[in-house]
Amino acid sequence: MLSPLRRLLPAGYKGFAYRSQSTAATASISKERWFITLTRRLAIGGVLAYAYFDPSPEDLTTAYLTPIRLARDVYTAAAIVADYKYSLSSVSGEAREAALHGCHQRGAERLLALCFANGGVYTKLGQHIGQLDHLLPEEYVETMRTNLLDRCPVSPPEEVRRTFMHDLGAPPERLFAYFNETPIASASLAQVHEARDHSGRRLAVKVQHAGLRESCAADVATVAALVAAARLVFPDFDYTWLVDEMRENLPKELDFCHEAANAERCRANLKLSAQRGAWFASRVHIPEVDYRLTSERILTMEFVEGMGVTDVAALRAAGLDPRQVSLLVAETFSDMIFTHGYVHCDPHAANMMVRKVNGSAQLVLLDHGLYKSITDSFRLEYAALWRSLIFADHEGIRRHSAAMNAGDAYPIFACMLTQKSWDQILEARSDHLHIQRSPQQRETAQHYMALYGREISELLSRMPRPLLLLLKTNDCLRSVDHALGSEVNTFVITARECSAALARERLKGAPGPLVRLAVAWERLQVEARMLAFEAIVWYSGVKARVRRIRKRSAEQDEEG
Repeated sequence: MLSPLRRLLPAGYKGFAYRSQSTAATASISKERWFITLTRRLAIGGVLAYAYFDPSPEDLTTAYLTPIRLARDVYTAAAIVADYKYSLSSVSGEAREAALHGCHQRGAERLLALCFANGGVYTKLGQHIGQLDHLLPEEYVETMRTNLLDRCPVSPPEEVRRTFMHDLGAPPERLFAYFNETPIASASLAQVHEARDHSGRRLAVKVQHAGLRESCAADVATVAALVAAARLVFPDFDYTWLVDEMRENLPKELDFCHEAANAERCRANLKLSAQRGAWFASRVHIPEVDYRLTSERILTMEFVEGMGVTDVAALRAAGLDPRQVSLLVAETFSDMIFTHGYVHCDPHAANMMVRKVNGSAQLVLLDHGLYKSITDSFRLEYAALWRSLIFADHEGIRRHSAAMNAGDAYPIFACMLTQKSWDQILEARSDHLHIQRSPQQRETAQHYMALYGREISELLSRMPRPLLLLLKTNDCLRSVDHALGSEVNTFVITARECSAALARERLKGAPGPLVRLAVAWERLQVEARMLAFEAIVWYSGVKARVRRIRKRSAEQDEEG
């Protein structure tokens, strides 16, 4: 068994027994010769192995970066856990609450430092944490949202220049009449520069961070190692689906030609919706791409000025109603999901802008790298599931959840989709799915996550892959809706869109008078329920305003 190893030793070498019988000088020479021979043979073996396996530069980079990133992950996780254990071990009451908030903030800062150090995929994961304000402590959400949406580390000008030379064969100063070396925004995968072409047209040039493809391969390997280790320690928690999603979607996001194709298809779908009479379709803009100056790592498009979609102060200063913006966002994405089945799956606040056109808000969609195409059968099942949720139809929820592989865990699945308890989902009220953002609501959601963590993990592992990205999309849209602070509830829009999609499908299959009558009656029921909901929300808003007025009046009386 050890004979192959003996070939690495010098001839006549007999181990410690041999050295003990030799003189000190002979032993020293023998040891030196053995070391030289071993080093030489290892070097030859390494060269032969390199030649045999022929690793790519990406493989070598991955082999180098993976242990470094893994070490950072382990250190950060250990530091966060140790901080919680030490800081909370001997305090109680209000002191414990204050210490807990301190732990949350320090943990968020450590996690942010990890995202900045590793970059790439970690930045995207940090961005998604910034959308989970209904589940995670505020310190984590605010830290990630403030620092990772459009303030990521930037690539230096020399790296940008090398990317242009490699991809387009010329430096930016030759390709453009003007090119600002200082980026106006930087995200997880790329940064954006302002430029002008030789005709004076203003352009936005998106340049991928150098070396990202190699580091992303290492990130996937690191996450895979962490998931495998977690599964060994906690066999009930299987997150291999996360690694599969990363492997599938990252190469697409890193190909800006693919992103340009996604943008074109989204624009075409909006035109179809406009032809169908959708009011919102003409109020959504997709920036035009300049294909002459576009490659896999460089995307050149028209420059669009606007306000952040969640910048309520700027919207109001421009005379735009945040509630109308919220409606526009909700209608646009519901149309993508329930009508076209081709969905922008990364709609966080930094990927949407608003500008004022002809006195109304126009939504500008950016970053089209991550889309999901869903089949008609899945789209219609998903629409039918949402209709059942909105009408509190227990049997419908069970039946359509089965099509999503939820099985007997359909109540938990429904809670994941709506962020409501099962009892609330089955309430026979028009506003039973209305989400009221409050510390109590967040605490309830966190409690459910902790209580049903194993079941949620099992559900995620067996769900259809498109549904995973739709869940991420829902998280992003809820975060935007909440940040706008309006009384619009996305479930109202969802109800109308999924009902319309199902009605179109029924009329397509059997467009007889009885079917038309049944479809009209169903649509009428939806509208009646939604009008009732909007009336309840309006009444609640009036009551809240009256309470605020009375409170201010009472405070003024006390001061007087």
